[in-house]
Amino acid sequence: MFALKYLPILINNEDVSSLKLTPSILDLDWQDTSTKIKRFISNYVKQSGAKGVVLGLSGGIDSCTVAALSALAIGGEKVLGLMLPEEETYNKTDIKHAKLVAQKFSLKTNNIDITSTLKAFYASIPNFDPSDNLCKGNVKARTRMIYLYYYANKFNMIVCGSSDKSETMMGYFTKWGDVAADISPIMDLYKTQVRKLALHIGIPKVVIAKPSSPALWPGQLAEKELGIEYELLDLILYGLEHFMDTEDIGKQLGIEEKLVKSIKSKWLSAEHKRRMLLTMKLEYRTIGTDFRLPRNP
Repeated sequence: MFALKYLPILINNEDVSSLKLTPSILDLDWQDTSTKIKRFISNYVKQSGAKGVVLGLSGGIDSCTVAALSALAIGGEKVLGLMLPEEETYNKTDIKHAKLVAQKFSLKTNNIDITSTLKAFYASIPNFDPSDNLCKGNVKARTRMIYLYYYANKFNMIVCGSSDKSETMMGYFTKWGDVAADISPIMDLYKTQVRKLALHIGIPKVVIAKPSSPALWPGQLAEKELGIEYELLDLILYGLEHFMDTEDIGKQLGIEEKLVKSIKSKWLSAEHKRRMLLTMKLEYRTIGTDFRLPRNP
Protein backbone atom coordinates (compact mmCIF):
# COMPACT_ATOMS: atom_id res chain seq x y z
CA MET A 1 0.00 0.00 0.00
CA PHE A 2 1.35 3.42 -0.96
CA ALA A 3 1.71 6.10 1.70
CA LEU A 4 -0.53 9.11 1.16
CA LYS A 5 2.40 11.44 0.61
CA TYR A 6 3.39 9.47 -2.49
CA LEU A 7 -0.03 9.60 -4.11
CA PRO A 8 -0.65 12.23 -6.80
CA ILE A 9 -3.17 14.43 -5.02
CA LEU A 10 -5.21 16.64 -7.33
CA ILE A 11 -7.55 19.34 -6.06
CA ASN A 12 -9.55 21.11 -8.78
CA ASN A 13 -7.15 19.57 -11.31
CA GLU A 14 -4.18 21.27 -9.61
CA ASP A 15 -1.10 19.39 -8.44
CA VAL A 16 -0.95 20.34 -4.77
CA SER A 17 2.74 19.53 -4.61
CA SER A 18 3.23 22.95 -6.19
CA LEU A 19 1.18 24.85 -3.63
CA LYS A 20 2.69 28.04 -2.26
CA LEU A 21 1.55 28.90 1.24
CA THR A 22 0.93 32.61 0.97
CA PRO A 23 -2.07 34.45 2.48
CA SER A 24 -3.64 34.80 -0.97
CA ILE A 25 -4.08 31.03 -1.21
CA LEU A 26 -6.95 31.36 1.28
CA ASP A 27 -8.79 33.92 -0.85
CA LEU A 28 -12.14 32.85 -2.27
CA ASP A 29 -14.84 34.44 -4.35
CA TRP A 30 -16.63 35.91 -1.35
CA GLN A 31 -19.84 36.69 -3.21
CA ASP A 32 -20.04 33.11 -4.43
CA THR A 33 -19.17 31.79 -0.98
CA SER A 34 -21.85 33.93 0.61
CA THR A 35 -24.43 32.75 -1.93
CA LYS A 36 -23.59 29.08 -1.33
CA ILE A 37 -23.83 29.41 2.43
CA LYS A 38 -27.13 31.28 2.28
CA ARG A 39 -28.53 28.63 -0.05
CA PHE A 40 -27.32 25.90 2.31
CA ILE A 41 -29.08 27.50 5.29
CA SER A 42 -32.27 28.23 3.38
CA ASN A 43 -32.50 24.74 1.89
CA TYR A 44 -31.91 23.00 5.20
CA VAL A 45 -34.53 25.05 7.03
CA LYS A 46 -37.05 24.39 4.26
CA GLN A 47 -36.32 20.65 4.02
CA SER A 48 -36.47 20.19 7.79
CA GLY A 49 -39.84 21.91 8.02
CA ALA A 50 -38.49 24.32 10.62
CA LYS A 51 -39.76 27.85 11.18
CA GLY A 52 -36.27 29.30 11.38
CA VAL A 53 -32.93 29.06 13.16
CA VAL A 54 -31.74 29.78 16.68
CA LEU A 55 -28.10 30.47 17.44
CA GLY A 56 -25.84 31.71 20.19
CA LEU A 57 -25.03 35.36 19.51
CA SER A 58 -21.92 36.09 21.56
CA GLY A 59 -20.80 39.24 19.77
CA GLY A 60 -17.76 37.44 18.34
CA ILE A 61 -16.82 37.25 14.68
CA ASP A 62 -18.03 33.68 14.07
CA SER A 63 -21.46 33.97 15.67
CA CYS A 64 -22.09 37.42 14.19
CA THR A 65 -21.18 36.20 10.70
CA VAL A 66 -23.45 33.17 10.92
CA ALA A 67 -26.28 35.28 12.35
CA ALA A 68 -25.97 37.75 9.49
CA LEU A 69 -25.81 35.03 6.82
CA SER A 70 -28.86 33.33 8.35
CA ALA A 71 -30.81 36.58 8.29
CA LEU A 72 -29.80 37.21 4.68
CA ALA A 73 -30.79 33.66 3.79
CA ILE A 74 -34.23 33.31 5.38
CA GLY A 75 -35.08 36.77 6.71
CA GLY A 76 -34.19 38.24 10.07
CA GLU A 77 -37.67 37.59 11.48
CA LYS A 78 -36.89 33.85 11.28
CA VAL A 79 -33.55 34.12 13.10
CA LEU A 80 -33.33 34.16 16.89
CA GLY A 81 -30.01 35.10 18.44
CA LEU A 82 -29.65 34.15 22.09
CA MET A 83 -27.26 36.28 24.11
CA LEU A 84 -26.33 34.21 27.15
CA PRO A 85 -24.15 36.27 29.49
CA GLU A 86 -23.14 35.22 33.01
CA GLU A 87 -21.55 37.23 35.78
CA GLU A 88 -18.04 35.75 35.71
CA THR A 89 -17.33 36.60 32.06
CA TYR A 90 -19.84 39.40 31.47
CA ASN A 91 -18.57 41.75 28.78
CA LYS A 92 -20.67 44.77 27.90
CA THR A 93 -18.70 45.28 24.67
CA ASP A 94 -19.68 41.82 23.42
CA ILE A 95 -23.34 42.52 24.21
CA LYS A 96 -23.06 45.85 22.39
CA HIS A 97 -21.56 44.16 19.32
CA ALA A 98 -24.20 41.42 19.30
CA LYS A 99 -26.97 44.02 19.40
CA LEU A 100 -25.24 46.05 16.70
CA VAL A 101 -25.21 43.10 14.30
CA ALA A 102 -28.75 42.09 15.24
CA GLN A 103 -30.01 45.58 14.48
CA LYS A 104 -28.12 45.86 11.19
CA PHE A 105 -29.40 42.53 9.89
CA SER A 106 -32.86 42.80 11.48
CA LEU A 107 -32.80 39.55 13.45
CA LYS A 108 -34.55 38.84 16.73
CA THR A 109 -32.63 38.53 20.00
CA ASN A 110 -33.20 37.39 23.54
CA ASN A 111 -30.81 38.32 26.34
CA ILE A 112 -30.83 35.66 29.07
CA ASP A 113 -28.56 35.77 32.12
CA ILE A 114 -27.57 32.14 32.80
CA THR A 115 -25.72 32.83 36.06
CA SER A 116 -28.36 31.23 38.31
CA THR A 117 -28.48 28.11 36.12
CA LEU A 118 -24.71 27.72 36.25
CA LYS A 119 -24.61 28.17 40.01
CA ALA A 120 -27.28 25.51 40.39
CA PHE A 121 -25.21 23.13 38.27
CA TYR A 122 -22.05 23.86 40.27
CA ALA A 123 -23.85 23.31 43.57
CA SER A 124 -25.30 20.00 42.40
CA ILE A 125 -21.99 18.47 41.29
CA PRO A 126 -20.20 16.55 44.07
CA ASN A 127 -16.58 17.65 44.56
CA PHE A 128 -17.02 20.58 42.16
CA ASP A 129 -13.76 22.49 41.82
CA PRO A 130 -14.35 26.18 40.99
CA SER A 131 -10.63 26.66 40.26
CA ASP A 132 -10.64 24.12 37.42
CA ASN A 133 -11.22 26.43 34.46
CA LEU A 134 -11.42 23.67 31.86
CA CYS A 135 -14.09 21.56 33.57
CA LYS A 136 -16.01 24.61 34.71
CA GLY A 137 -15.78 26.16 31.25
CA ASN A 138 -17.12 23.01 29.62
CA VAL A 139 -20.14 23.16 31.92
CA LYS A 140 -20.77 26.69 30.68
CA ALA A 141 -20.50 25.72 27.01
CA ARG A 142 -22.88 22.80 27.44
CA THR A 143 -25.30 24.91 29.46
CA ARG A 144 -25.50 27.39 26.59
CA MET A 145 -26.44 24.53 24.29
CA ILE A 146 -29.26 23.52 26.65
CA TYR A 147 -30.80 26.95 26.16
CA LEU A 148 -30.35 26.87 22.39
CA TYR A 149 -31.96 23.47 22.02
CA TYR A 150 -34.79 24.36 24.38
CA TYR A 151 -35.72 27.32 22.20
CA ALA A 152 -35.25 25.24 19.06
CA ASN A 153 -37.63 22.59 20.39
CA LYS A 154 -40.10 25.14 21.73
CA PHE A 155 -40.39 27.16 18.53
CA ASN A 156 -39.74 24.46 15.93
CA MET A 157 -36.36 25.83 14.88
CA ILE A 158 -33.00 24.29 14.08
CA VAL A 159 -29.81 25.16 15.93
CA CYS A 160 -27.26 26.88 13.73
CA GLY A 161 -23.65 26.49 14.86
CA SER A 162 -20.83 28.95 14.31
CA SER A 163 -17.68 26.84 14.57
CA ASP A 164 -14.97 27.67 12.04
CA LYS A 165 -12.49 25.30 10.39
CA SER A 166 -9.40 26.49 12.29
CA GLU A 167 -10.84 25.79 15.72
CA THR A 168 -12.62 22.62 14.64
CA MET A 169 -9.44 21.12 13.19
CA MET A 170 -7.51 22.03 16.34
CA GLY A 171 -10.17 20.55 18.61
CA TYR A 172 -10.57 23.97 20.19
CA PHE A 173 -14.17 23.52 21.24
CA THR A 174 -16.26 21.75 23.84
CA LYS A 175 -17.64 18.41 22.72
CA TRP A 176 -21.44 18.53 22.98
CA GLY A 177 -21.01 22.22 23.80
CA ASP A 178 -20.32 25.11 21.44
CA VAL A 179 -19.91 22.72 18.50
CA ALA A 180 -23.30 21.06 19.09
CA ALA A 181 -25.71 22.12 16.35
CA ASP A 182 -27.93 20.87 13.55
CA ILE A 183 -25.99 22.70 10.86
CA SER A 184 -22.67 24.54 10.93
CA PRO A 185 -22.48 26.79 7.85
CA ILE A 186 -18.93 28.15 8.23
CA MET A 187 -17.15 25.03 9.50
CA ASP A 188 -15.31 24.70 6.18
CA LEU A 189 -13.87 28.21 6.40
CA TYR A 190 -10.67 29.04 8.27
CA LYS A 191 -10.81 31.91 10.77
CA THR A 192 -9.01 34.33 8.45
CA GLN A 193 -11.49 33.41 5.72
CA VAL A 194 -14.41 34.05 8.06
CA ARG A 195 -13.02 37.52 8.71
CA LYS A 196 -12.91 38.29 4.98
CA LEU A 197 -16.38 36.91 4.42
CA ALA A 198 -17.63 38.98 7.36
CA LEU A 199 -16.17 42.11 5.81
CA HIS A 200 -17.83 41.25 2.49
CA ILE A 201 -21.32 40.89 3.95
CA GLY A 202 -21.04 44.02 6.07
CA ILE A 203 -20.19 42.91 9.59
CA PRO A 204 -18.90 46.00 11.46
CA LYS A 205 -15.10 46.25 11.41
CA VAL A 206 -14.99 46.65 15.18
CA VAL A 207 -16.36 43.10 15.47
CA ILE A 208 -13.99 41.68 12.86
CA ALA A 209 -10.90 43.19 14.50
CA LYS A 210 -11.75 41.99 18.01
CA PRO A 211 -9.60 39.15 19.47
CA SER A 212 -11.48 35.84 19.50
CA SER A 213 -12.47 34.24 22.79
CA PRO A 214 -14.81 31.40 23.86
CA ALA A 215 -15.49 33.54 26.96
CA LEU A 216 -15.50 30.58 29.33
CA TRP A 217 -13.37 32.29 31.98
CA PRO A 218 -12.08 35.85 32.51
CA GLY A 219 -9.24 36.93 30.24
CA GLN A 220 -9.48 33.90 27.96
CA LEU A 221 -8.14 34.55 24.44
CA ALA A 222 -8.16 31.98 21.65
CA GLU A 223 -4.79 32.82 20.09
CA LYS A 224 -3.10 32.80 23.49
CA GLU A 225 -4.41 29.33 24.26
CA LEU A 226 -3.64 28.01 20.81
CA GLY A 227 -0.17 29.49 21.07
CA ILE A 228 -0.21 30.87 17.54
CA GLU A 229 -1.86 33.62 15.50
CA TYR A 230 -4.62 32.59 13.14
CA GLU A 231 -2.83 34.07 10.10
CA LEU A 232 -0.02 31.53 10.53
CA LEU A 233 -2.15 28.71 11.92
CA ASP A 234 -4.49 28.76 8.94
CA LEU A 235 -1.64 28.43 6.45
CA ILE A 236 -0.21 25.49 8.40
CA LEU A 237 -3.60 23.80 8.54
CA TYR A 238 -4.16 24.45 4.84
CA GLY A 239 -0.88 22.74 4.06
CA LEU A 240 -1.73 19.77 6.26
CA GLU A 241 -5.19 19.55 4.71
CA HIS A 242 -3.58 19.27 1.29
CA PHE A 243 -1.17 16.50 2.33
CA MET A 244 1.95 18.66 2.34
CA ASP A 245 4.99 17.43 4.28
CA THR A 246 5.59 19.15 7.60
CA GLU A 247 9.14 19.95 6.50
CA ASP A 248 7.93 21.66 3.33
CA ILE A 249 5.31 23.66 5.25
CA GLY A 250 7.96 24.82 7.72
CA LYS A 251 10.36 25.88 4.97
CA GLN A 252 7.73 27.79 3.05
CA LEU A 253 6.51 29.65 6.13
CA GLY A 254 9.97 30.23 7.60
CA ILE A 255 9.18 28.42 10.84
CA GLU A 256 10.58 25.37 12.61
CA GLU A 257 9.19 22.02 11.53
CA LYS A 258 8.71 21.29 15.23
CA LEU A 259 5.87 23.83 15.34
CA VAL A 260 4.19 22.32 12.27
CA LYS A 261 4.43 18.84 13.79
CA SER A 262 2.91 20.16 17.01
CA ILE A 263 -0.06 21.61 15.11
CA LYS A 264 -0.47 18.36 13.19
CA SER A 265 -0.39 16.35 16.41
CA LYS A 266 -3.13 18.49 17.97
CA TRP A 267 -5.23 18.19 14.82
CA LEU A 268 -4.98 14.39 14.69
CA SER A 269 -5.36 13.81 18.44
CA ALA A 270 -8.65 15.74 18.43
CA GLU A 271 -10.29 13.51 15.83
CA HIS A 272 -12.43 11.82 18.49
CA LYS A 273 -14.11 15.17 19.17
CA ARG A 274 -15.16 15.54 15.53
CA ARG A 275 -16.68 12.09 15.06
CA MET A 276 -20.06 10.69 15.86
CA LEU A 277 -20.35 8.12 18.63
CA LEU A 278 -18.05 5.17 18.05
CA THR A 279 -19.52 1.69 18.14
CA MET A 280 -18.47 -1.79 17.10
CA LYS A 281 -19.94 -3.63 14.13
CA LEU A 282 -22.18 -6.52 15.18
CA GLU A 283 -25.01 -6.55 12.66
CA TYR A 284 -25.71 -6.23 8.92
CA ARG A 285 -25.57 -2.41 8.77
CA THR A 286 -24.15 -0.25 11.55
CA ILE A 287 -25.23 3.30 12.32
CA GLY A 288 -22.46 5.77 11.57
CA THR A 289 -20.40 3.23 9.64
CA ASP A 290 -22.25 1.71 6.69
CA PHE A 291 -25.85 2.56 7.58
CA ARG A 292 -26.21 6.07 6.24
CA LEU A 293 -29.31 7.57 4.70
CA PRO A 294 -29.76 10.60 2.45
CA ARG A 295 -31.15 13.72 4.15
CA ASN A 296 -34.53 13.17 2.48
CA PRO A 297 -34.86 9.40 1.93
